[in-house]
Amino acid sequence: MSIDWLIKNAELVNEGQRTHADLRIKHGRIETIAPGLDAHPGEQVIDASGLWLLPGMIDDQVHFREPGLTHKADIAHESRACAAGGITSFMEMPNTKPPALDRDSLEAKYARAAETSAVNYAFYLGASNDNLEAIRTLDPKTAPGVKVFMGASTGNMLVDNPEVLDGIFRVAPVPIITHCEDTPMIDALHAKAREKYGDDIPAREHPLIRSREACIKSTRLAIALAQKHGSRLHVLHISTADELALFQPGPLKGKRITAETCVHFLHFDDADYERLGFLIKCNPAIKTAADREAITRALADGRIDVLATDHAPHLLEEKGQLYDKAPSGLPLVQFALQAALQRVFEGKLTLERVVEAVCHTPATLFEVHQRGYLREGYAADLVLVDPNRPHTVRREEVLSLCGWSPFEGVTFNSSIAATFVNGQRVWDGSKVDAAVRGQRLAFDR
Repeated sequence: MSIDWLIKNAELVNEGQRTHADLRIKHGRIETIAPGLDAHPGEQVIDASGLWLLPGMIDDQVHFREPGLTHKADIAHESRACAAGGITSFMEMPNTKPPALDRDSLEAKYARAAETSAVNYAFYLGASNDNLEAIRTLDPKTAPGVKVFMGASTGNMLVDNPEVLDGIFRVAPVPIITHCEDTPMIDALHAKAREKYGDDIPAREHPLIRSREACIKSTRLAIALAQKHGSRLHVLHISTADELALFQPGPLKGKRITAETCVHFLHFDDADYERLGFLIKCNPAIKTAADREAITRALADGRIDVLATDHAPHLLEEKGQLYDKAPSGLPLVQFALQAALQRVFEGKLTLERVVEAVCHTPATLFEVHQRGYLREGYAADLVLVDPNRPHTVRREEVLSLCGWSPFEGVTFNSSIAATFVNGQRVWDGSKVDAAVRGQRLAFDR
């Protein structure tokens, strides 16, 4: 049964402004934003004095592993971790088993999410060397974009045929989302590392194997193809300072080529491999402190448009293997917003800019229908943040199926006090309401 809410005395952070006001939720939507609202009969009232009220985070880059890899993650567990972390919508990648390379496999994922997801959801169509027709005929309302692995990937999802790659940029009716790393360069560096270390390649070698040069070369290729065809291109998980000159700073409006980075690139650097080893092995790799600082500055000035997670869980025993077998990817969604807000407390990003990068820009870039902003009439996807209650991450609170976090032991300055999805309180600061279900994201295309 739907409950109506009145959130009073909050500090609303929205569209570049902070205002003190009340917000009324009725029938799952934001009905009124104004100061001094009186409670209506039957409303649940929350006194949000001292709290920040933000739009729910839209994470446009996650791997929830369902179908086919559900021993390490699934939509049910990962969406609940999203709810606990203030993420109210996710867009999930196609490299599952089977991969989402056609309409039927895409719709099967939507059907499963409708059954189990605690937050809102959408799924990318994947690109391969042999599904160009599926990309060309994709209904733009059914997927946020087409994901192209221009670097190494598992299964049938590395697009390395130049003619097919050109065709994708020519015919895709939705934004093209790219993972940019040059596979031949990586393979050559990997071979050299094996010559030196044998099977026991240390974690510190990972950013040298998945090199900055491999990132730059592939990113340049994607941009060249987008410019050739006038494509709408969004380059994921920028990890190097070197790539930043390829993108324009400033507001999203008018851009045809945009960039994204991830919370772990703002938090970790290559010195952390000594402590965390393969727990922070990911593709592209976490690189130097200088890269981290340059990326943070680029996020501040709009050269990087979106901040997401690339949430990609693996089991601890998998991560404990030697280099070649230890899989790449980190579980991140539950603490991603707090990690992003930590840059606010450090004075490196403004609160308004974080909200723009994790809420407004993903909604606008992907043309998400009536989400991502605190606006009357919009879906009531909201998060209340307590900026005065520090939170130290403990393993026993991790909701992702893999059961661990790279942030264990980290103390964030803020806590997630509540998360609302379509007007339903799915997280109350201590537990997830298992009865809440999200909705399929709609796109205004």
